[in-house]
Amino acid sequence: MHTLEARQRWMSVLASSPATLLRDHWQGLELHPAYRAVRAPEIGLTQLQARMGATGRRFVLGDMTVTRAVVQLDNGAYGYGYIAGRDKAHAELCALIDALMQQTEFQERLQRQLIEPLAARRLEQQQLRARAVAASRVDFFTLVRGDN
Repeated sequence: MHTLEARQRWMSVLASSPATLLRDHWQGLELHPAYRAVRAPEIGLTQLQARMGATGRRFVLGDMTVTRAVVQLDNGAYGYGYIAGRDKAHAELCALIDALMQQTEFQERLQRQLIEPLAARRLEQQQLRARAVAASRVDFFTLVRGDN
């Protein structure tokens, strides 16, 4: 059916995709599954922790707004959605798609027509950002002078 890694990947793609783009892809599928909200979308905060140099002591970087939702399909399957920000409709749609991705009859179609195109766009955006950062990179060097 699906592996934990596959589910983590599709949930990451859904959560990081712009809500308008996700909605556009979803509407193109013309799916209208029956579901109910187990946990209506709600907005909260999570604490971000970091490490200096990725290895030092932990410190609190700050707080981030997150929205979460839980839905249940009529067949009993649960779906979860967690997104950064305050878009309740986005979180609920992520939860619905998560529930459907766990159903064998929807998984291949959703993977091909929704997850893969969104993942490709995300990769393209990451590559564009990496090229922009590389183009603005400044190499610093230090001349060591001998004091003889």
